Amino acid sequence: MVRYGDGGGFGQRVGSWTDQTSEWGCELSGGLSTGPPFRPPVALTIAGSDSGGGAGVQADLKTFHAFGVFGTSAITAVTAQNTTGVFAVQRVEPGLVSRQILAVAEDLRPAAAKTGMLADAEIVEAVAAALAEAKIERLVVDPVMIASSGDRLLEETGERAYRSLFPLATLLTPNLDEAELLCGRPVKDLSGMAEAARALVGQGCRAVLIKGGHLSGNCVLDLLHDGRGWNVWRSARIGQGPAHGTGCTLSAAITAGLAHGQRLFRAVDEALAYTRAALEHAPALGRGHPPLDHWAPAPERSREASDADREP
Repeated sequence: MVRYGDGGGFGQRVGSWTDQTSEWGCELSGGLSTGPPFRPPVALTIAGSDSGGGAGVQADLKTFHAFGVFGTSAITAVTAQNTTGVFAVQRVEPGLVSRQILAVAEDLRPAAAKTGMLADAEIVEAVAAALAEAKIERLVVDPVMIASSGDRLLEETGERAYRSLFPLATLLTPNLDEAELLCGRPVKDLSGMAEAARALVGQGCRAVLIKGGHLSGNCVLDLLHDGRGWNVWRSARIGQGPAHGTGCTLSAAITAGLAHGQRLFRAVDEALAYTRAALEHAPALGRGHPPLDHWAPAPERSREASDADREP
């Protein structure tokens, strides 16, 4: 057996396993733990890889971890990017994207999933088919089309293909630019956000969260519509420009809440609070749009939802 840190250098040998178990208070067992099994909720992100670590799959997995969720992933594209821009994109073959989704679903059974960058129409259609086969009940669709740097992340044909995901989605989370592309109409203020949300629900979405971070002025508005009711969150703008990975972080936090069994409103409310905290303490990294602080504390209720907040 090897024991560390006893002054004899790294990996000093001090005796056999049998000799040391009684001294260290250890007993051999057939498993890793003698307590009850730890089974955290599982969430799946289907998105592109961001080499800068601020957005995409990297941001999603950090956010899942912050909310006490075991994160899994299906990579749709590999990007060369940092805080200043996107310099190259290589999509993953659609069949491999599907196989990643099904491999995770067959074994780990995600309680919720989200989509991010899907690159083109073929991948959008492959993801829709795989998700329908996997029968993941809670799905957040973040229609990533344009990066915070302004670089396009989805081919134009993919915009039309996104509608194949609408019937599967628990929630669609477009920003203003994405809502305009999906609806074919200007979205410049709260009235336009409401019209876009109503139109997208009419196209088959169960609920829509229109993100108002690109609105002009010092007030940020976020609007949630589920075809029946409306909720609007108002908050003061943080910083002078867009941060890198805000939309990914928000949709991942909502997905984490849904994986914990929370109702949609509570999942959105806590995700907005977490994203705001991550923005407030954004690290001073890079020369462009700064990344978020994914070490920001997640609301405790997301880890252990009360009965009133859980889905029936």
